[in-house]
Formats: sequence, structure tokens, C-alpha cells
Amino acid sequence: MLDVARLRVLVAVARKGSLTAAAKELHYSQPSVSHHLARLEAETGARLIQRAGRGIRLTEAGRLLAERAADILGRLDATAEELAAHVGLRSGRVRLAGFPSALGTFIPKAARVLSGEHPDLRLHLTETEPPEALRLLRAGRVDVAVIFRYDDTAPEDGGLHLIHLFDDPSYLVSSGPAGELADHAESWWIAGCDRCRSHLLDLCEKAGFEPRISFTSDDIVAVQALVAAGLGLTMLPGLALSAHRNPEVEVAEVPGSSRHVYAAVYGEPPHPPATEALLQSLRQSLPG
Repeated sequence: MLDVARLRVLVAVARKGSLTAAAKELHYSQPSVSHHLARLEAETGARLIQRAGRGIRLTEAGRLLAERAADILGRLDATAEELAAHVGLRSGRVRLAGFPSALGTFIPKAARVLSGEHPDLRLHLTETEPPEALRLLRAGRVDVAVIFRYDDTAPEDGGLHLIHLFDDPSYLVSSGPAGELADHAESWWIAGCDRCRSHLLDLCEKAGFEPRISFTSDDIVAVQALVAAGLGLTMLPGLALSAHRNPEVEVAEVPGSSRHVYAAVYGEPPHPPATEALLQSLRQSLPG
């Protein structure tokens, strides 16, 4: 059985990059950190750290264990929070990670609903794209991750429960009449985040061409300004255009290109009361 305290030491060393910094973060002495690591190596039978010049670095086994330990410790901490909420030890907090256009549209409405119905419940928000939001969820650092995925997005890992919120259509955005996707085989394109870029490539491949991408940005204001200046076309979801619409661009919905928006939680229902309250607030605040 691996000792939880020793796993925390290893995770701190991996995050901080030195025994001294890890000891300071954990309020341990440096010899105590070294002792915990030595005992962890004895428990696992694997060498976890090695000297590198005047410092240390994790071995491959150490990196693997540190990554797994971060997830395990995150789930333990989240479970403690959930249990505290269930037994009424505190008024509660709930943490949400969401992608930018969700935070610019329906999530603030959900926050207002949540605040009105549960004024003692503290909501913490983190802006991040879906892959990182799901990593935060697995590590127990958020309670709900609002994400999107396309039909061609790789399946998510097990252990996650996805609650479908709505479908968000995609639009071709141009400086003049948009026309059809296939009309722009020779045009320059501006791409977005990795997940959106993959979707753009897939749609263009189905239309019979590979897009010539001249620029990549997650900033929907900058992207639309570039399109308005005639520097290329882009594909944007409806939420992004609801959050910000440049008056100098034209848009046309692309059939069959919707992304699916979900609230992801860890594990199956029943969810902790604070998490369920947030999910209900999201359901009451959806666009349309």
C-alpha cells in the first residue's frame, strides 16, 4: 500500500523541481523530504529520483508515479470536499472550468441563477480549453468541466460522466459573401484551438481540399478582425459569434458541423449537492 503523505512529497518535488522548494511548500525539513522519497522508493522497488548536476530530476518511473499520484490525490481531496458538503460541515464551494465562449455567454447567466438560489455557495471559475478542463476534473481541482467535442473528436477517458447541454452550429466567416465551403479551396484560412483546427481540417477534407492556414489564434476578436481585413476566412461556432460579432464580417452556417457542448463531472450520479446545484443552474441558462 502506497503512503499518501509520501505521494504528496513526490508530487511536490515533481511540481517544484527541487527538494528544497518541495520542503518549503509542504512545510517539511529537507531531510524529511529525502526520507519520504527514500521510503517511497523502498515501497515501490523503483528508483524515482536521480542526481542531475547540483540538483535532482525524476526518473521515468518517478514521472509516471508522480502523474498518477497527482490524479489520486486530487480525487482524495475532492472526495473530502464532497463529504464535507454532504454532512453540512461548510456552506460549500463549487468549481467550474469552461472554454472562453461559454464563459462569455451562458456561464455568467448560470452564475447569477446559482447565486440567487444558493447565496452561501461560492463559485470558482477557470477559463481553459476542454483537454485541460478535463485534466483539472480528473485531478479533483474542479467539480464541473464545461467542454465541447465534435463527432470526430477522440472519446474521453473512462470515469467521466458527460451531460449533454446543447449543440452549437459552426459558421463560415468571411469578409464578403461566404458561399459554400468548397468555394474556398484556394483561400487562406485562420484556425483556432487544436480541437477546432482538427474539425476544420476534417470538414475541408470532406469538401475535397486541404485548407491553406496562414494564422492560428484562440482570440475570437482578433480572428474576426483579421477576416474583416481580408486576410483569410475562418470557422467559428455560434457561441463565439454570440460572445463577439464583428459587424464587418459575413457568416453562413455550415450544415452538419455542429459541436456538442457538455457538462462533464467525475463519476455517476448522485452528485454532491453543490455540484448538482451548479448543473441545474447551467441547464436553466442555456442559449435559445
